[in-house]
Amino acid sequence: MPATCPCGTPLPMSECCGPLLEGRIGAPTAERLMRSRYTAFTVLDAQYLLRTWHPDTRPSTLDLDDRRRWAGLEILGTTGGGLLHTTGTVEFVAHFRDAGARHSGSQRENSTFSRVDGAWVYVDAV
Repeated sequence: MPATCPCGTPLPMSECCGPLLEGRIGAPTAERLMRSRYTAFTVLDAQYLLRTWHPDTRPSTLDLDDRRRWAGLEILGTTGGGLLHTTGTVEFVAHFRDAGARHSGSQRENSTFSRVDGAWVYVDAV
């Protein structure tokens, strides 16, 4: 795993998203789950992505493109998603560059999260 966490915090991966991806702790907020899911995309951890996906919207498999290099995450805003909430949203922009591409790109989403059995999970995005 990379030493510096790809999610954009100043913490090393071992103190930020690493413990979440390893299953040692759960995300305390929807934003932390979003950040850890972004990190999972950067390290091609499809199992973590599936494990943190709502059972009603989770695909049966997930194929990640190893030619896409994620280059940065910007959190634009959040609603709910805190310690006392059961739902929340995180609006973000994820920057990337595809292998062989001359230009970089970005993906903007407003993702919805909810708690299932006390754990934050990704539901869907618009």
